[in-house]
Amino acid sequence: MLFFEEQIIPSWNNSIKALKSAENILQQAIQLGIIDHCAESVILKVLENPRLLGEPIKNSTSNDESDENRDAYRPNARRKLFDVNWKSEDLTTLPMRIYAPIIHAMIQRQVPKEYIAANLCQYAEKWVFSGENIEETTPTYTRNYQRETLEAIEQLLPHQKGILPITFLFEMLRFSVFLEAKTECKNGLELRIGKQLDQASVTDLLIPSQEYTNDEQYDTECVRRILKIFYSNYTEPDESSLIAISELMDDFLVEISSHPDINTNTFTAFADISVAASVGTQRTHDRIYRAIDIYLDKHRYLTESEKEELCSILDCNKLSAEACEHAAQNRKLPLRVVVQVMFVGQLKLRNAIVKEIQGSEIGSEVNGSGTGGEEEVRAEMEKMGSKVLELERECSVMRREISVKKKEKVSLWREMKRKLGCGTSSVHERDCHVKKKKKKKVHP
Repeated sequence: MLFFEEQIIPSWNNSIKALKSAENILQQAIQLGIIDHCAESVILKVLENPRLLGEPIKNSTSNDESDENRDAYRPNARRKLFDVNWKSEDLTTLPMRIYAPIIHAMIQRQVPKEYIAANLCQYAEKWVFSGENIEETTPTYTRNYQRETLEAIEQLLPHQKGILPITFLFEMLRFSVFLEAKTECKNGLELRIGKQLDQASVTDLLIPSQEYTNDEQYDTECVRRILKIFYSNYTEPDESSLIAISELMDDFLVEISSHPDINTNTFTAFADISVAASVGTQRTHDRIYRAIDIYLDKHRYLTESEKEELCSILDCNKLSAEACEHAAQNRKLPLRVVVQVMFVGQLKLRNAIVKEIQGSEIGSEVNGSGTGGEEEVRAEMEKMGSKVLELERECSVMRREISVKKKEKVSLWREMKRKLGCGTSSVHERDCHVKKKKKKKVHP
């Protein structure tokens, strides 16, 4: 016992080695007090120097996409959280049934959450992510151990925003889907992600769907739940995070629009969310238009009415000049949308010319004389006005043609009924019968 008190307890390395050695005789070690003494020694040393758990992790933003920052939370060979010159053993080598109580005790005794989060990330990297993708051929016992470890780590993770990197949380969520973790575990991860969703990137949102009844490649329902959590917890005074979410959803729309298994209702729902997030901002609908264009290209079986319903989310007034020019020549768009885009483009051009004329008139008043440029602007204005009138006439012609076609169909049906001898006197007569010819009587 003297050796234990003088050689084991005072040393960080020896305490952790003793805890690892006690794994196979855990009950006896607990009864002898070895676990409690070694755990208390480790906790006291961490309270004195939290860096024993690892350096706090840099929480990179969604705009920083380099490999170094994307893997910043990974405390492996690429990024060492420990200085080997002054420590060679760490808590991540302990089994979960010993590791979890120690971390829980540190949380209760107010060890800084940043350091605990760093150690939990390292533990997940070592025992859950394991450097290989989980496949169906993975042994059942391995999957079960990884699932139990992941669920235990989730319960220990802090809930405060910004402590855990968003990339780490999304990877935990992906593995919880692969390993079929408990619903409570997934909900806890979604809650943490939702609080800092504005730091995510498009690749983070591409969560593979594992539901057998779901034909979609990505779990869009999960993304919807995370968005709901973000908006319900949003309390920031500025709109920067809302704009970031709107841009994120635009990029997400563009990404999923190329997949044939994304149905129209799902696509429209996410587009509505993106539009709602951009209300009150100066953002254009160019990205939404691009997503619609890709979606129509990959879903050519849509009817004209379905295309019009899909394009109803697009605000032509918020398209840039380049997008309007592209849309005006886009044969995949419904005719009504093309005409609307052309009309909006002409109106924008006319307004720009009006402003130019007003500016030139003010300049003329200041200079005391008119210029030849003013006459050119007026001529261009008249030319543009004639184009607008011509466009309006074309719209009227198309409406009349549609109306005439409908009337022709009705008159044709009436003519067929007349030829077949259908009666029209009775309003309640629904069936049309051909008149039977009278048969001549044959006398014997």
